[in-house]
Amino acid sequence: MHPGCPERAEVLDERRSLCPAGCQVLVKPDGQVRGYMLSHPWHMAHPPALDTLLGRLPARPDCWYLHDIAIDPALRGQGHAHAALRHLGAQARLHGVKWLALMAAEGARALWAHLGFAPIPEVPAAITVSYGADACPMRRAADIFQNNKGRETF
Repeated sequence: MHPGCPERAEVLDERRSLCPAGCQVLVKPDGQVRGYMLSHPWHMAHPPALDTLLGRLPARPDCWYLHDIAIDPALRGQGHAHAALRHLGAQARLHGVKWLALMAAEGARALWAHLGFAPIPEVPAAITVSYGADACPMRRAADIFQNNKGRETF
């Protein structure tokens, strides 16, 4: 789904194994998977570099890290991203963290800013550049996504 940010299958499998509650698929009535998200607790100032195994989750995370989200272009604009963010916010609160964090890449910075995310200046440049030249680490308070309005799902 993200040709500019390729990752090995074992990296994605590890995320699902380490944090099943943070990894979801969007399945439509036809039974086909039409989107996914991979997320986990982590340290905001040191997001994992692209295509890197984690080994284990931190004992004292300070954010819920959205590693990847992809939604079929035909389903965009239907509330699925907001539903995913509400799920991530709930997971963050369950784990006692107040922030959602991510690495905006492949031209997505404006989208994430529209959703209330702001740049994180203290992330090491070596990590940021692994996601591409336009990558930008971003964060948003987790509690803003707690209302479950609408019928959208993820």
